[in-house]
Amino acid sequence: MSRWTEADIPDQTGRTVLVTGANSGLGLRTAQVLAAKGAHVLMGCRSVQRGDAARLSVPGSAEVLELDLADLASVRAAAGKVEKLDVLVNNAGIMAVPNGRTADGFERQFGTNHLGHAALTFLLLPVLRRSPDARVVTVSSLMHQYGRMNLDDPNWERRSYSARGAYSQSKLANLLFMRELQRRSPDVTSVAAHPGMTATDLANNMADAHKSAVMRAGSKFFGLFSQSVEMGTLPQLFAATSPDAHGGAYYGPGGFNSLWGYPATSGMTAAARDDLAANRLWELTIKLTGIAPDLP
Repeated sequence: MSRWTEADIPDQTGRTVLVTGANSGLGLRTAQVLAAKGAHVLMGCRSVQRGDAARLSVPGSAEVLELDLADLASVRAAAGKVEKLDVLVNNAGIMAVPNGRTADGFERQFGTNHLGHAALTFLLLPVLRRSPDARVVTVSSLMHQYGRMNLDDPNWERRSYSARGAYSQSKLANLLFMRELQRRSPDVTSVAAHPGMTATDLANNMADAHKSAVMRAGSKFFGLFSQSVEMGTLPQLFAATSPDAHGGAYYGPGGFNSLWGYPATSGMTAAARDDLAANRLWELTIKLTGIAPDLP
């Protein structure tokens, strides 16, 4: 896959893609590129107003789907409106935010980044299975390597809250979920991607959330040495469209330490490859969300 670019994306005419967090950053770029390649794109956005504004920059067939991943009622409502789907790109996320709870009482990063996406995936599996090349792309992060999956306290109710620790746990959960989905539903290609060090609103807003001089300085440093959104989006575009993308694999930039560059296979930590933890997380996810996947 040496120097794989947007030009290598096959024609997407006739395919429908749902991209979460499609009003900015990686999600918006993914929507723009896939719509330009002929796909009909469902832009999953928490704010319909921001989604409508972003849709104006999408050069092709696209519509906004109201979707708040931090509210399971919203997830159910959004999933119920999807009648055709070939690719689900679980892209949206929040990063290193202060301690808080979702509408359903979950820690915000675990609840949004993992539980919301897992619930959406569970609900959409019957629709995805109608496609001859169904894919679920889960966007994780290099930060997964710092994650510890505490299945006894995933919502930080008994631990001292760490914004970075909660984010890393949620990104580790993304990879565990991706691999378990592939194991349990092999008829759907489940694959993960990460953008490396890419300048997006996710990183830029992290410092503002904490109002910390150290965090603001870190965000500025990150911005100076980050690659463009166009480059950072390539791994998830590869995962969503390439015939060479394999279920259970993890793709990211192929340059130094997977920080920059064109798409390549990326490494997962031993914790991300823990099959027992993946199985336990799957069952815990069903228990917490009250949503069970319809598996054959």
